[in-house]
Amino acid sequence: MSKIRRKMRILVLLLFYHYATKNAKSYRTSNPNFILIMADDLGIGDLGCYGNKTLRTHNIDKLAKGGVTFTQHIAASPLCTPSRAAFLTGRYPVRSGMAALSNIGVFLFSASSGGLPTEEITFAKLLKQKGYSTALIGKWHLGLNCNSRADFCHHPLNHGFDYFYGLTVTSLRDCKPGEGSVFVAGVRAYLVTPLQLIGITLISLEVLYYIGLLRIPHGALRYFFLISTVLFGLLLIFFYTFRYLNCFLMRNHQIIQQPLSYKNLTQRLTEEAVQFIGRNADAPFLLFLSYLQVHTALYASKDFKGKSKHGLYGDAVEEMDWSVGKILDVLEKWNLNDKTLVYFTSDQGAHVEEVSSTGEVHGGYNGIYKGGKATNWEGGIRVPGLLHWPGVVQAGVHIDEPTSNMDIFPTVVKLAGIPLPKDRIIDGHDLMPLLQGKILRSKHEFLFHYCNAYLNAVRWHPGNSESIWKAFFFTPNFDPEGSNGCYNSHVCYCFGRLVTHHNPPLLFDLSRDPGEKNPLTPETEHRFYEILDVIQQAVNNHTKSLHIVANQLSWGNILWKPWLQLCCSSVFLSCYCDHESEEKLSLPTA
Repeated sequence: MSKIRRKMRILVLLLFYHYATKNAKSYRTSNPNFILIMADDLGIGDLGCYGNKTLRTHNIDKLAKGGVTFTQHIAASPLCTPSRAAFLTGRYPVRSGMAALSNIGVFLFSASSGGLPTEEITFAKLLKQKGYSTALIGKWHLGLNCNSRADFCHHPLNHGFDYFYGLTVTSLRDCKPGEGSVFVAGVRAYLVTPLQLIGITLISLEVLYYIGLLRIPHGALRYFFLISTVLFGLLLIFFYTFRYLNCFLMRNHQIIQQPLSYKNLTQRLTEEAVQFIGRNADAPFLLFLSYLQVHTALYASKDFKGKSKHGLYGDAVEEMDWSVGKILDVLEKWNLNDKTLVYFTSDQGAHVEEVSSTGEVHGGYNGIYKGGKATNWEGGIRVPGLLHWPGVVQAGVHIDEPTSNMDIFPTVVKLAGIPLPKDRIIDGHDLMPLLQGKILRSKHEFLFHYCNAYLNAVRWHPGNSESIWKAFFFTPNFDPEGSNGCYNSHVCYCFGRLVTHHNPPLLFDLSRDPGEKNPLTPETEHRFYEILDVIQQAVNNHTKSLHIVANQLSWGNILWKPWLQLCCSSVFLSCYCDHESEEKLSLPTA
């Protein structure tokens, strides 16, 4: 039966290739436009084109119907910062130092000194050199400054973008009043016990002093109490000021709204994108539209709030779909459909542990796949992958071969007629030969799945087999046991008591068990050790290709630094401005 399926699959691909070569316009059309759309924390099961029956995603589904759907599209990391670094550079994030050795794998503060190194080459940088207009609208999350609050060494404009409108960090619960804090789990895990111990110690010392069993200067107790009070006060100040210091909207190098207002935010991002396309309708452009949706804090405008069947999360997804529709409309308005490649994806899988303080599910749906964001189970890394280009890419095709978000870098660069950099390893592969049926197999024989900077799993797709083997060296400990995530810590981590190591590694065949429910054994797979030997040799070769680089997510690089803090007002702790609303009010009415 498997041989028959393989022959049928080859026949379909050959027919696809015949159609593509006979009817499609040549993709060698000089200087095509690129619109690269990335959602945040969107589950593969949240879209109609991937099987969802209750969320209305008609415009995103239109991309699938009119183009290619990748069914095994893999994010290079299950976390925002490293995944986006890989997407922009075509390289595993560990190569650029954008993979953490600690449990904190993303940037949390605008005034951190880490970020995408200036020596890294993004597709935006290469296309800008070729004469493209380039814009990033939405979320960046790859750093801001290095040594001073005005050096902007990690800013999007320093990485090839002509225009930036958006957030330099990310949307967090702390950014929206009434939505709680992402730091609560960390405070509960790391600070509550020390604070309790300090309190008990203070009371015990005071009691012992007064009953005469402790003979130390009373002033020492007062200093200890003072220091403890100051530390507790600083913690309260942190929670109070976080929104003002970290949640702001920028246009290029200027803060235009601090703190960020979520009112009509998706509509504002959409308007910026539409205007950018209109300004560049007669010249080649690259637009990276990086939605804040559906990362918490969730939000939706009044036109969408309460309209979906899945609460605020569903409202946010449907508003994002509306936005995609507006982008497609403006392409049609300017007759740019045939000249524009549109790509849609998510930076990683849905954050299944996201539940609001009222119990409402604020995380998405990863379909049949296990786990979610922050894990390398398929639910964390198998993401939507849609590519739409009328007349060049055949409509309605599904490609089941392994592909990666790192593949966009070489695909875009080659389509723009630019040679790939030869001074570094590019881990992505040009998708066009696969899209046009010129090759039948993905060039990704192996894909390496990192949990922060730790090699977590390896995927192997042998050239002579339909099997897709996946070996796990360690797996996160789901909590509560038997659940589908790490609910008590809000997110899964990568080492220590929070993971279980496996020797021999856990082995799955994703072609037969995509839900990763039944690990194979030497008894159930006679080639068990042979497969693991091949995977281990691939790991050895991959490891040899890595070089030591500065870790951009070290504690020294991710902690808040006051001298790097941007503030749009003169009073530091009262950072406030709203030039965005002022600009809207000053516009002439029709």
